[in-house]
Amino acid sequence: MDLPLLGATRIYMKKIIFLSLLFAGLGNLQSQENQLSFFEPLVGKTWSAEGNWGDGSKFKQDITFRYDLGQTLVIADSNGYTNKEQTIYGPRNHGLRKFDAASNTIKFWEFDVFGGVTEGTVTAKGKDIVYTYAYGESLVTDYWEFVDDNTYNFIVGSYENGEWKQKYLSTQFTTPKTSEPKHD
Repeated sequence: MDLPLLGATRIYMKKIIFLSLLFAGLGNLQSQENQLSFFEPLVGKTWSAEGNWGDGSKFKQDITFRYDLGQTLVIADSNGYTNKEQTIYGPRNHGLRKFDAASNTIKFWEFDVFGGVTEGTVTAKGKDIVYTYAYGESLVTDYWEFVDDNTYNFIVGSYENGEWKQKYLSTQFTTPKTSEPKHD
């Protein structure tokens, strides 16, 4: 074999390997972005809800969602009551949502002002968003049921096989409607 041709073949092979690795990395990034796409209606907005828990205590929360790290994370910053008496309202939770390729699931972590962390999984059912996590001995579901671009029904409870066994909270998260562009 001619030596200049052998050198050209090596350079060509190196380019192919480099491009293959580059596209594999971009494909992985794209895969993560696509896995988190069902959060898109929430991102860039602040969602507000008020209601009462099953025990009568007040529920009030404002959550702002945003992407981070090239849209590989969804960040949720929440304001809520930060004391037992429910008289102080402010930063309460900092949440992360991330696609985990090893388990092929979306995982979430919610860190609260009290030093606790809640972790579980997130799935999409059409436009609905379903969080599932352990709370003590119970398996709890936070269900964001899509109503329209500015409203989600929000239910927290025990949800099994598509049925609510018990509801601990039922309210709505809303965000202000954006003004529509005028058309002449």
